[in-house]
Amino acid sequence: MNTNESERASSKISMISYGLGRCARQFVANAFIAFGFYFYETEVGLNVVLTSLAFILYGVWNAVNDPLIGVLTNKTSKLNKKFGRFFPWLLFGGIPWIFCYLLIFTPPNTNPKENPWVIFGWLILSTFLFDTFASIFDVNFYAFFPNKFRSVKERRIASGISVPMGIIGIIFGGIIPPMFVTYGVRQSYIIQAGAVIIIALILLGIALPGFRDDPVMKTIFYSKEKKKEEGESVFQAFKSALRQKSFITFLLMYMLFISLTICIQTSVPYIVRFILNMPASIQVFLQIPFLLGAILSIPLWIKLAQKLNDNKKTLILASVILTIFTFPFIFINTLLGYFIVLIFWGIGLGGCYVILPPVMGDVIDESIARHEKHEEGVYYGLRQFFSRLAIVIQSITFAIIHTMTGFKEGSIEQTANAVWGIHLQVGLAPGIYMLIAVLLFWKWYDLTPQKIEKNKIKIKELGL
Repeated sequence: MNTNESERASSKISMISYGLGRCARQFVANAFIAFGFYFYETEVGLNVVLTSLAFILYGVWNAVNDPLIGVLTNKTSKLNKKFGRFFPWLLFGGIPWIFCYLLIFTPPNTNPKENPWVIFGWLILSTFLFDTFASIFDVNFYAFFPNKFRSVKERRIASGISVPMGIIGIIFGGIIPPMFVTYGVRQSYIIQAGAVIIIALILLGIALPGFRDDPVMKTIFYSKEKKKEEGESVFQAFKSALRQKSFITFLLMYMLFISLTICIQTSVPYIVRFILNMPASIQVFLQIPFLLGAILSIPLWIKLAQKLNDNKKTLILASVILTIFTFPFIFINTLLGYFIVLIFWGIGLGGCYVILPPVMGDVIDESIARHEKHEEGVYYGLRQFFSRLAIVIQSITFAIIHTMTGFKEGSIEQTANAVWGIHLQVGLAPGIYMLIAVLLFWKWYDLTPQKIEKNKIKIKELGL
């Protein structure tokens, strides 16, 4: 019997509940991406170098704490035995993280030219707190996926259910906050933060049933991992994980993919205000088209993935489409132009979102087969580390482009050179990042369907 068919299956209701957690996660994260950098540079008027430096430090802190939290939460305790491996951490991280979103948009009301370091300090403090709790939630949320959904087929189905919800969260994060924002009115950003908090808490509450551990996996983890975790240091765990070729290749590809998405999502208010010269409410029309492309294409991506039975080929195809339709953003100047291209861009994005979780699941399975133990916290902590480096890449990209093209902080109008710089930050830079990602993944990722099947068989033999 094929190992995929012999493994237990989660219910569709459980998959939907888990997917709502992804929706909440993406909603808050994208709301922050959409307005965080823009708010401090354009509304507060903090110098672009200091704004970028703060976000670089935030990205570094974000990257460093993720693997450490991964190792910490990978340890067992009596709490895990009673409530499960992931559920307590998801609650402890998720709720405070949502409330910390408000802190980011309530900086001291002081002159950014006279007291820039006060605002800089607040930006550091608020984003560090926001990220610490976000990391606790993220590491455990994503590490939960390969544990909850065990077979290759089940992971693709679960991904096909949760990914649309995650994309809806991304869209809501780009649509709902602008409904409450008025360019030039700082108080309106506090109102949007309140709306984000209320919606995110509701989504998280509905998602709680999907965060419950499978009783069988709960027992396996507590009994076997308790014996194996003693004696291994944090650095030994990291070193062991980073020796895995498939994992390193995935990390580099994922980092560049996230760099693309952050650059483009962060650019949306810049596009609307300075390229299209329209109010914040128009941001909705830059979110709808890629939602349509992504959501409508997801069933096709799932069907294609099942037919090919090769996650590598499917991810490369989706990534190529995403890359091709990123470069046109360099030249587009109309709302209609953005709308059309974003539909096709969304098709590529939808494919990447569908297949990335199963690919990571394959990597995790290889680690379990190789090391004969579960270390998802370590692996997802390192994945978060590399994804957070994307924030550093985006911040450096914006700082260089805005400095070279003369972007004026806090100004309601920008020069033609500054507007051209916005085109570069939304089209050229992310397009190059994604092209490099495709080439790296095509050349170095080595998990074939045959290797994946052998790993599944060994895991079953080990009772893990």
